[in-house]
Amino acid sequence: MPKKTLRPASLNFQPRPTYPYSPGAAGGGMVYTAGQVAWDKTGRVVGIGDVRKQTIQTLKNVVAVLKEGGATPADVLKCNVYLADIRHFQIMNEEFAKVFRKDPPARTTVEARLAEPEMLVEIEAIAWTGKV
Repeated sequence: MPKKTLRPASLNFQPRPTYPYSPGAAGGGMVYTAGQVAWDKTGRVVGIGDVRKQTIQTLKNVVAVLKEGGATPADVLKCNVYLADIRHFQIMNEEFAKVFRKDPPARTTVEARLAEPEMLVEIEAIAWTGKV
């Protein structure tokens, strides 16, 4: 199965001219999201200074890419979470648990400097749909 680039309508904007990437890709029954951040449909970061609002938007973006690739949160095998400040872990974790309610995926969470100073959280996911 050839690679399919995933660009959900809610993320179909050019984020920044210097960010050459696609929101996601699928192939061979796998769906990979790029690291998603709290961009709204216009490419603006929502919830400036509010990790809960940014986590909610970030997860909406992850789910949109998964859906575009034929996957759901239940299909996610692994997530990587990047926090600008690890002290935000509990708030991020509360929102993460709302999306991945049953049998959550394997996950790594680390503190990292993100691409823009307004960004507080970035999440990427890998899912298996079984559809080859």
